[in-house]
Amino acid sequence: MSKTSLTHPGNQNSDDIQARKETINQVFSLFRINYHNQYHSAFGSDELLGQAKRLWLEGLQRFDNESILRGAKRVMETSDYLPTLNKMIRACEGDPAQHGLPAPYSAYQEACGAPSPKAEAQWSHPAVYLAGKEAGWFMLASNAEKTAFPIFKQCYEKYCEQVLAGNKLSMPELKALPEEVGEPLSKEENRKRMADLRSQLDL
Repeated sequence: MSKTSLTHPGNQNSDDIQARKETINQVFSLFRINYHNQYHSAFGSDELLGQAKRLWLEGLQRFDNESILRGAKRVMETSDYLPTLNKMIRACEGDPAQHGLPAPYSAYQEACGAPSPKAEAQWSHPAVYLAGKEAGWFMLASNAEKTAFPIFKQCYEKYCEQVLAGNKLSMPELKALPEEVGEPLSKEENRKRMADLRSQLDL
């Protein structure tokens, strides 16, 4: 076994951690085959390779092993260059559209055009509503796009990252209307209640 392998004989780590280390080793093996010259140029020593594997092991910890392998294959199919950790993270996250997430500008337009009450509007994804709420409905309505869009985009991308990481976002629960609506007070009853209130307040 290579000196730079993350799996060591006699290692007492849990099976999950062991499997994750094997996955990272497998990813680097795929990259070595696919990006041969670039790979050896980037990782010219066992020390550099070991450091890179430990960095990737930590940086990719929120993904399951299958997502990591799919991400590696996606990178090799779409890029002629050895990926950085950041690019690998994006590949593991997958395509936002596959999660029902609209592009940031489309989400911004949806948030700006949604009718009130906002929580009852039809949203393409809860992330759009949550980003609009966090950015502020008044802010979106009262500022020019060049000011409002960057603020909304920052909020939206935060929620997109949560979705891509496997978290499920949900809309707030709407309070049901009461089944029975009381009878409106008569003018005489309203006058009596107003008189009682004035008396209590010494008006």
